[in-house]
Amino acid sequence: MLGGLTTLWWGTDGLTAITAESARRLDVQRHPRPLPVVALEDHNGAAASFADFSGKVILLDFVYTRCPTLCIALGTAFQQARDRIAGSSLEGRIVLLTVSFDPERDGPSDLADYADRYGGTDAVWRVLRAPSRDDTRDLLRVAKVIAVPDGFGGFVHNAAILVVDANGRLVRILDSDAVDEALATAHRLLLTG
Repeated sequence: MLGGLTTLWWGTDGLTAITAESARRLDVQRHPRPLPVVALEDHNGAAASFADFSGKVILLDFVYTRCPTLCIALGTAFQQARDRIAGSSLEGRIVLLTVSFDPERDGPSDLADYADRYGGTDAVWRVLRAPSRDDTRDLLRVAKVIAVPDGFGGFVHNAAILVVDANGRLVRILDSDAVDEALATAHRLLLTG
């Protein structure tokens, strides 16, 4: 019984989180963490890195391009966010980054196809991948993204909008459809920066 209570205490962050996802979000909010230095590439195969966006707030999500469920919702959310950022005072200060966690099957043309489904990439929204499996693993570990192969060529994974401050630290994890909250959080970070 004591072992069960200890596990419950540990798994719920001292009974402050009801689910593992709640515990993940609380941990990031309490202990912001820098994104790892990883090599990224875009849909043209051009090199990129998180350092390219230094000084900007990043709204980040993780997908695999063949996903028939959660990734569609994330693409739609980022399309809405881009539409709200473009032409506003936030343009040039907030960037949306979608990163594939399946670099073996999501090559540059797959990234381009995914982006095109939601209006394509531009100065506000970039779709990227970390071609190295080790870099992808490091990035997912820091972001606490779980992607488990489903046995059918896809993944079971958690989905969220991750907020990265202008110093490159992951500071918040929000629901995948929380566009208003993500933009408000980004705006606050820019004001208090």
